[in-house]
Amino acid sequence: MIDTVPLLVAPSQVLRGENILSTVKEKIAYLGQNPLLVGGKNSLSLVESDFREFKQALYSPDCSLSSLERLGQLVEKNNSDLIIGVGGGKALDTAKLLADQSQLPIVTIPTSGATCAAWTALSNIYSDQGGFLYDVSLTHCPNLLILDYALIQTAPLRTLVAGIGDAIAKWYEASISSGNSTDSLTITAVQMARILRDILFQKSATALNNPGSHQWREVVDATVLLAGVIGGLGGANCRTVAAHAVHNGLTHLRATHNILHGEKVAYGILVQLRLEEMLVGNQLAASSRGQLLKFYQEIGLPMSLEDLGLKDITLTELRHCAEIVCQPDSDLHRLPFSVSAEQLVAAMVSTTVSVKTEAKNPSVT
Repeated sequence: MIDTVPLLVAPSQVLRGENILSTVKEKIAYLGQNPLLVGGKNSLSLVESDFREFKQALYSPDCSLSSLERLGQLVEKNNSDLIIGVGGGKALDTAKLLADQSQLPIVTIPTSGATCAAWTALSNIYSDQGGFLYDVSLTHCPNLLILDYALIQTAPLRTLVAGIGDAIAKWYEASISSGNSTDSLTITAVQMARILRDILFQKSATALNNPGSHQWREVVDATVLLAGVIGGLGGANCRTVAAHAVHNGLTHLRATHNILHGEKVAYGILVQLRLEEMLVGNQLAASSRGQLLKFYQEIGLPMSLEDLGLKDITLTELRHCAEIVCQPDSDLHRLPFSVSAEQLVAAMVSTTVSVKTEAKNPSVT
């Protein structure tokens, strides 16, 4: 039987290039004459000279229900006929969902390479305090994605490092969540995730040392565009698993609020691989974790709770986080084996343990 769930694969149009913001107004005007520009204070200031005539609105706090309600009222008040999202993942998620709720077209303009949010038909909802609540599937991908490399280059290099962590998770999560699928599109998406991983392994270090270079642009394309293609093409069969579930739980710890999305996801990959080692004895997972630890050390991704700013976290706090990750509707349960909160805590505290010297039954200390 053919699956009737639509695949929302890609934006209707993607424009990419150097210093192209000033040249895209005709494309934007085709979608709407009275746009509302949604973003954070810093992001909006970056595009002010190019979009000075557009009405602007701040999205904070986070992509939350209160923000969406306020922005929805602003859309009605201004008779907006187009939403333009500018910024990082949360700003773009807010703009996309606002457009979806208002039944308006959406343009996304990422200001960093930190996520693939500019591409996807998905928005994450957070509480006003910054804790992840749930995600929302949208009716379509953005109508227009504008990737301006000059704009991306203004972002701190740390944001691209985080984007690498978020993007490389596609392989480790999709290869598990796809199971033994024989669907040709799913197989294609998983193989694309493998290629994405290899691109990032091979080119990230050089790219980070040479911002603006050809290799740097290739890595930006990988984190913003290619990562989005994989999720769109693979659909539900290539969704997030334990790495993103761990991220979602960590957002409920205030101490991690200064840690970027991709940094938490990168740590979550290590946790996922550790669970595979501990619970099913997967030695390939052990090898992959060792490979990732070397890669993380080279480019500056977090490898442990201490790296996430959680050096002084109590066991009670960590168990609370694990219980959130293990809730019944969590993506953690896309793993092909069951995981308890106690087992998750054990994995979270031992992401950097040596494969050669680890205990057979690791426990929390």
